[in-house]
Amino acid sequence: MENFFKLKENGTNARTEFVAGITTFLTMVYIVVVNPAILSSAGVPFDQVFMATVIAATIGTLCMALFAKYPIAIAPGMGMNAYFASVVATHGISYQTVFGAVFLAGVIFLLLTFTSLREALIQSIPASLKYGITSGIGLFIAFMGLKMSGIVVPNESTMVSFGDLHQPVALLSLAGLFITLILIAKRVHGALFIGMGVTALIGYFTGLLKFDGIVSLPPAPVLFDMDVSGVFSHGLYTIVFAFLLVTIFDTTGTMIGVAEQANLMQDGKLPRAKSALMADAVATTVGATLGTTPSSAYIESSAGVAAGGRTGLTSLVVAVLFLVSIFFSPAIAAISSLPAITAPVLIIVGCFMMEGLARIDWKTFDEAFPAFAIILTMPLTSSIATGIATGFITYPLMKLVSGKGKEVHPLLYVFGVIFILQMIYFPAH
Repeated sequence: MENFFKLKENGTNARTEFVAGITTFLTMVYIVVVNPAILSSAGVPFDQVFMATVIAATIGTLCMALFAKYPIAIAPGMGMNAYFASVVATHGISYQTVFGAVFLAGVIFLLLTFTSLREALIQSIPASLKYGITSGIGLFIAFMGLKMSGIVVPNESTMVSFGDLHQPVALLSLAGLFITLILIAKRVHGALFIGMGVTALIGYFTGLLKFDGIVSLPPAPVLFDMDVSGVFSHGLYTIVFAFLLVTIFDTTGTMIGVAEQANLMQDGKLPRAKSALMADAVATTVGATLGTTPSSAYIESSAGVAAGGRTGLTSLVVAVLFLVSIFFSPAIAAISSLPAITAPVLIIVGCFMMEGLARIDWKTFDEAFPAFAIILTMPLTSSIATGIATGFITYPLMKLVSGKGKEVHPLLYVFGVIFILQMIYFPAH
């Protein structure tokens, strides 16, 4: 194991890697609760999502550990699960059809991993749009957390308004939010997970949370018939593109960020990048066949790197711990059924995703407005795809009329035209 992962070469040892793996797992294990909670609201059976989440995380992280050998964990990504639920709700189509879109995005991502088109796609999209997309998704999932918890409720005259704090779930959600914020401010490792645990305890003693069991044999994973043909009959091309685009940006950005933190970059490039991206693409494709949304590299991996993780042994530990979690499905089902436990995580993760706003050149209007349009459109239309389309249409258009048309990559003009046609003939809603 020491030779396989080259621990000495990377200035680490087995004990440090194990501690780093446990640290990373604790910071991201919330996904096995939050993901089933969100997708089951779209009609996907809880047990199916739970097992799919764990299997996708285990397979993706295991591939990362054994082939790319990086201390980076993979699991179904936040934002995409909320988007999945909104697509099912707004389009009035079956979740099997939307999983068909996820599957197609995973296959395309897998194929792109072997080509230079992936690099061309990433390089063609300006930084302001990338940061706008990430920040827009942050607002999107934070808004979802506010709605789930009852902190924000529908209002006929103003669309939304502040909720009733006399409602137990809303009150517990606020308590859980402030408890978690305090833990984060105190720099406690696994703050999101611990915050969920404390909120669950309060919920249990106040009668809001009831357990039918803690440990059991894991539910059997089920392969179901995805409706891939429905993707074409319903014209869900933008949905596929949204899943693909966000996964590529999220994964690539996270991998580079964590690798830089661990001093694993060489001359500004990520060695074994194809293996690392393949781990994510495989997890996404497998996850879609079992019942979960696209997987992504987790920025929480940086917690493990901060604890000393430098090799794939850290990821191997994370994968094993995810596998062990399948024996706790009754407890996880109970916890995910109480929105007050999972909503604070959505709100806080949404905040984390706003970091890129500081890097947008707000003084240059033709850079700022397309990013603003994305950030504004995503939460208000409940559609990540619509937000992306808005940015891809306005950016090249504004550059063109500003006399800066040559600064725009040709691919962006192609995407702009495609999105205009899509919004006219295949509207997202």
